[in-house]
Amino acid sequence: MSRLGFPVVLALCVAVVSVSTSAPLIAYAAAPALALAFWRNALSLAVLGPAAAGSRGRAQFTDLVRHDRRTLAVCVLSGLALAVHFGTWVPSAKLTTVATATALVCTTPIWSAVIATAQGTRLPRVTWIGIAIAVAGAVLATGADFAVSGDAVLGDVLALIGGVAGAVYFALGERARTVVSTTVYSTTSYSVCALALLVVCLATGTELVDFPATAWLAIVGTTVFPQLLGHTMVNYALQRVSATTVNVLLLLEVPGATLLGWLLIDQLPDVRSVPGLAILTVGVAVVLVGAARASRATVIEDAAQQPTL
Repeated sequence: MSRLGFPVVLALCVAVVSVSTSAPLIAYAAAPALALAFWRNALSLAVLGPAAAGSRGRAQFTDLVRHDRRTLAVCVLSGLALAVHFGTWVPSAKLTTVATATALVCTTPIWSAVIATAQGTRLPRVTWIGIAIAVAGAVLATGADFAVSGDAVLGDVLALIGGVAGAVYFALGERARTVVSTTVYSTTSYSVCALALLVVCLATGTELVDFPATAWLAIVGTTVFPQLLGHTMVNYALQRVSATTVNVLLLLEVPGATLLGWLLIDQLPDVRSVPGLAILTVGVAVVLVGAARASRATVIEDAAQQPTL
């Protein structure tokens, strides 16, 4: 790590700490889960909107609306997937423990691997081994919650759905960002996500404004730390560190969120779920390593097929 230089190491540390605040702040906030999900995205638009409103951003958005309806549809679907992600994971952090909700939503790489397989990509054996390990860990962790309460089990299921929706969001985003800039893509998907969550909140009669000051501080915190600061530091680190390394390091969000949950809201995971959570995290790490191997193999194969001059 010392070869990376202090700025990159600091960025990675800030990123891990920032994303680790998400679940504890959600559990701490005295506000409805869906309202938290809505405001987290709506406030993010206050930062991204001005950047996307520049001449280049306006030109790309105009082109999307007038000429590239397929990419626009991908952006809209991505925003809906993000709405499902936040609309399930945020409530899960209030129903089950911070540690369990964080670990289960961090299964996104597993579902990304499944999506890649459905699209015809052959995954290495180590990836399937990692998936099997992670599934075993998830079963153990969720099984332990059966002894806690029905709400805890529901929270586990919602967190898993959040992980699946996150994988769909990333897969759609990968397609869209080959055509539009990250800023335009993020602004479009966040707008759709916020609008979808607003509709759900209004339809269900969810309170959107009348919260105590501490709840508003938590809402701002979930926007500033995991959503903006965390993602910014990750993007900075990716200039010097491989995506696999960053993703594996971000798995420290699980113990990080657990520690912050203990410090902020005096919450610790049920001791019976700890082995399952540990196995689950190891499984996800193995999947990420397998993905890195598959990526390197593809690069080597493509290079070998290039004609010699």
